[in-house]
Amino acid sequence: MPTVARAIRAALLTPEPRAKCFATRQVARDWRSGRLAWEFDVAMPDQPAWPAAPELLAPSQMPKRRKGGSERGRIALWHSLAHIEFVAIDLALDMAGRFGGEMERDFVSDFLAVAADEAMHFALLSRKLAALGSHYGALPAHAGLWEAAHATRHDVAARLAVVPMVLEARGLDVTPATLERVRAAGDQNGAKILTRILDDEIRHVAAGTKHFLKCAETAQIAPESYWQDLVKRHFAGAIKPPFNDSARLAAGLSRGFYTTIAY
Repeated sequence: MPTVARAIRAALLTPEPRAKCFATRQVARDWRSGRLAWEFDVAMPDQPAWPAAPELLAPSQMPKRRKGGSERGRIALWHSLAHIEFVAIDLALDMAGRFGGEMERDFVSDFLAVAADEAMHFALLSRKLAALGSHYGALPAHAGLWEAAHATRHDVAARLAVVPMVLEARGLDVTPATLERVRAAGDQNGAKILTRILDDEIRHVAAGTKHFLKCAETAQIAPESYWQDLVKRHFAGAIKPPFNDSARLAAGLSRGFYTTIAY
């Protein structure tokens, strides 16, 4: 029987976006169906395989996205979202493959399910770009999204604290405003996509929070102070409002975690 680690590694090392989505969803199906052994017999790559395009730029080099309803602006928005979801596939795969051996089976199950969701989100956004006459890779994209994963590659608690509970939680904060702009522009298809993504991301943050709480229990440290210490040590950005408190609470992320270090 093939191992789950080898299947995850193969998906991570698949560069072409459509093929990566297919491989990711296949890994999740095979795991759910019991066709993969819970064995971690290979290491995860330091960096996943990505396509030649989009060109990856440092945040300071990224072109400013103009607000408004121009076709170019709409394409830039959906391309940016597609890139976030594409990298999120690898973030979830790496979480399951890198740390699954030291965690419980439901950790692997949860993050392979997240990876499959992210692959579905990317597919929806890719089709959206095609409907606008564009495609993923047509514009440059943010190079820094993998940095948080690389910086926390030796510590599952730090990875959980930063990726689901900071980066994905930030998505809960900013997506509603984007959703309202898209809906106000009359783009019902786009609004439907964003609504689906927002609903799924609440579950993704909840999965991260659930397993972080288990890490805190094992370490016998209060969860809020443990999270705050890890974020201060491993996340270079700011935790800043406005916060979508209701969505965060639905994901198990109470205000006690983040309000005292927000600025």
